[in-house]
Amino acid sequence: MNLRPGWELFALGSAFFAGLTAIFGKFGVAGINSNFATFIRTVIILCVIAGIVTLRGEWQKPTTLAASNWLFLALSAIATGLSWLCYYHALQIGPVSKVAPIDKLSVAFAIVLGLLFAGEQLSWPVAIGGSMIVAGSVVIIAF
Repeated sequence: MNLRPGWELFALGSAFFAGLTAIFGKFGVAGINSNFATFIRTVIILCVIAGIVTLRGEWQKPTTLAASNWLFLALSAIATGLSWLCYYHALQIGPVSKVAPIDKLSVAFAIVLGLLFAGEQLSWPVAIGGSMIVAGSVVIIAF
């Protein structure tokens, strides 16, 4: 029997913490520059993740990573940074109840990008679920 949690539990944790991110972020950007707030958040994330990697003994020599690892991790970091800058600015000037659902359109973008670039196959559940996420975001935005 496998007692290790599967990806589903971690994905649910990600969604839960993303929900907390929206609420805490809304309060955190009040009265300060959203770009500076993103910088503070990034420094804190760096410290927390460095602590986790240290406690778990998961440090690796950077020279053991392939060039493609470096390239795609750098691109991911740039995309993450741009996402955070946009998200925090949107939270600063808009209601969290509308910003967060629009941000979750990232699920639909990820599905399409996975089909185009990662060779993933579209199943009916993914197509219907992705469409429902888009529809739900449209309803929240429009009304």
